[in-house]
Amino acid sequence: MIPSFSTAERTVHYPSDRRLFIGLKKQIWYIILILILATVGIAWLQYLIWGLPTDPMLNQASVPTRGIGFPWWLRLSHWVNFFFLVTIIRSGLSILADHPRLYWNNGCTPGSEWARFTPLNIPVGKVWTAKEDARYISPVLGLPGYRHTVGLARCWHFINIPFFLLNGIIFIILLFTTDQWVKLVPSSWRVFPDAWAVFVHYATLNMPIEPNGYYQYNALQQLSYFAVVFLLAPIAMLSGMAMSPAIENRFHWFPKIFGNRQGARSVHFLVMVAYLAFLVVHVAMVAATGLVRNMNHIIHGTDSEHNPSGLYLGIAFIVFMILFGLLAHWISWRRPRLLQRAEELINGTLWKLSINKLKPQLYYKKEDITPFFWPNGKIPESDEWKALASNGFKNFKLKVGGLVENPGEFSLDELKALGQDQNITMHHCIQGWSGIAEWGGLPLSKLIEIVKPHPSVQTVVFYSFGEGLYGGNYYDTHTLDNCMKPGALLAWEMNYEPLTDLYGAPLRLRVENQLGYKMVKWIASIEFVTSHTTVGKGYGGKNEDDEYFGLLAST
Repeated sequence: MIPSFSTAERTVHYPSDRRLFIGLKKQIWYIILILILATVGIAWLQYLIWGLPTDPMLNQASVPTRGIGFPWWLRLSHWVNFFFLVTIIRSGLSILADHPRLYWNNGCTPGSEWARFTPLNIPVGKVWTAKEDARYISPVLGLPGYRHTVGLARCWHFINIPFFLLNGIIFIILLFTTDQWVKLVPSSWRVFPDAWAVFVHYATLNMPIEPNGYYQYNALQQLSYFAVVFLLAPIAMLSGMAMSPAIENRFHWFPKIFGNRQGARSVHFLVMVAYLAFLVVHVAMVAATGLVRNMNHIIHGTDSEHNPSGLYLGIAFIVFMILFGLLAHWISWRRPRLLQRAEELINGTLWKLSINKLKPQLYYKKEDITPFFWPNGKIPESDEWKALASNGFKNFKLKVGGLVENPGEFSLDELKALGQDQNITMHHCIQGWSGIAEWGGLPLSKLIEIVKPHPSVQTVVFYSFGEGLYGGNYYDTHTLDNCMKPGALLAWEMNYEPLTDLYGAPLRLRVENQLGYKMVKWIASIEFVTSHTTVGKGYGGKNEDDEYFGLLAST
């Protein structure tokens, strides 16, 4: 199912270099080796010296009488969870491809990543932007796949997450209001040595006594299921929240749960790896320990090993998942606006009512400034900007108009005379990288106070001298409320020096509760309007118009 890309889109989405690459630092390989030796290696050592430990199932006096079977709500929740999890993982892979590097530091300096999924090294002596560093990912793996599709990938990711969480909450409530928790929640510390004994059997290729899952799980199964429900899901949720600019800039302690913001991103990725590992092992064990009976457990809620209908229905669900994948691919490229509007309706509404109301608080100090800050965007090619840049922007005039009482034009010197704040903040790019820098400039609240917007104004439009990914002047919009929040600046200074051409001279925007694409560089003019729908294609910005980014970028 090949999308009908234009020539410009095909060049971006389907580059000549489509190599798949996985690269880990040597230290990570050592850690993986140590983990294998500390588990499988010790299991084999125990087996060779002392033999197999006693199978814990031999000590079971009786079959439990509580938590028996698989009620309808558990079976439904299981398959709904599988559907959402697959969709979330596939869209997450597309998001990762837009910045295919993982770090444990906030600065994201090239070479400091612990994992990278690009074969390319950053060229020396050449400007290399974060956009150039993005990678292609096959639509077989990623949703929607291809390159620079983070906008649509985030639509799929965030549309599914609320329902994934809701399904999990309902599952946990029903788990503890029925006796099903008995099978899932360990009631004794004995579960740990018992789980190790079972693991030794598996690791040394000796199958332990397999309990009938209709009645009970072995200790290793119980711990695994418990961890997936009560550890992986909460960690995934918390690490995702820690990457939100609105949350990080208000609650600076929150990402420290994971070390820092990039630590949260790395943990988020590792949780995905854990989910994938669990799915592979889980499906393999379902097949190896009685496929027909196990499928009847989770499809019909019966303990039959002779009726194959559960297996057939399970296969039918897998076929449905494949067909949905094809449909999702078609929607992504044939009806992307529908997807964008759905994401805005669900998550845009949720964020508007919650985290977008948070006010950023200054926190970082000069010593926190990161040594590297990824450049991004196309330096303007317009003759007007080049002429202004050649004269150090001495002739630059910021045009401010629209629905205001006092429209005007302001030189850099006139803007500086109005006042200046200096803020040290973390920048959150939609691609995933971050950086901490000092910004000096005019608080937007002071400019707004001077021009006096009409009461009908809800939106502020920032126009750039630069271009979007597919050409056309770049612009973006913000709510008037966000422009009034602490830290919102028209910045002419970065790290105590005048803005360079690469980073947005003569002016760039800072609105600290939003992602980086909302912070327009090379600002030419500002317009106050009633709604974002009156500008461009009506979606709130150049990336929103052409790449289906979200209107609100609080997370």
